[in-house]
Amino acid sequence: MADDQNSAAETRAEPAHGSRPSSEGNGVASRGAPAQSGSSTASAPTEKPKKSRRPLMLTIGAVVVIVAAIFGTLYFINASKYVSTDNAQVDGDKIDINAPTTGTLTDWKLNQGSTVRTNQIVGRIQILGSMAQPQMTIRSPGNGTVAVNTGVEGQYVTAGTELATAYDFNKIYVTARVDETDVADVHPGALVDISVDAYSGTPVTGTVEDVQGSAAGVFSLFPESNSSGNFQKVTQVIPVKIALTNTNGLSLVPGMNVTVYIHKQP
Repeated sequence: MADDQNSAAETRAEPAHGSRPSSEGNGVASRGAPAQSGSSTASAPTEKPKKSRRPLMLTIGAVVVIVAAIFGTLYFINASKYVSTDNAQVDGDKIDINAPTTGTLTDWKLNQGSTVRTNQIVGRIQILGSMAQPQMTIRSPGNGTVAVNTGVEGQYVTAGTELATAYDFNKIYVTARVDETDVADVHPGALVDISVDAYSGTPVTGTVEDVQGSAAGVFSLFPESNSSGNFQKVTQVIPVKIALTNTNGLSLVPGMNVTVYIHKQP
């Protein structure tokens, strides 16, 4: 009997000496040991070091400085050898064909591109207001080719109305307007290199034929006046006539824009 009681006591005491029951078996978590997950043991991602932009900025700055130096050198060389301006156009002596009196334009013979000769009859004006309605002839004042034609058969015109403009294309030239501060370096006979906007890359040459004695503003239709008291000094331009010596076969017509490089005298 005593032996059976001792066996039962030993059986009840075995859990105290054995291993601790697993908490997973009864679903109760251990309070003393916090749960650990795989994410807590993973190392944090390292940030890649940012590349410095300073070398790139230094390179760009160096390129800008070099380009500026090149352009500055070229400008200095050109300024020392040439007087240049892009305020210049192909020009020519205009042949204006105007209405000699007031009336109706009749028998108008001209079109753009027509060739005219000095004293050639190109149309008539029918004078209104009289019983006989006489006509007056319109004649060309010179030789040339019509560049602008504004005359329309049957239109009523007043005396002096411009009906057509012609040019002698064998006598065209370039008119360049040079700043008054540079005109002292421009002399008749100086060689001129000409670049025509419409024919970029094809060189044209000429020589200075005449330097006008007054600023272009003096000969404008409404010259500026500084009598108001609000004076502001403005650099004037002096017209320079340049005769063409070699057009390289280009078809130049009045009004074309050009850039001229007038050689300075050594």
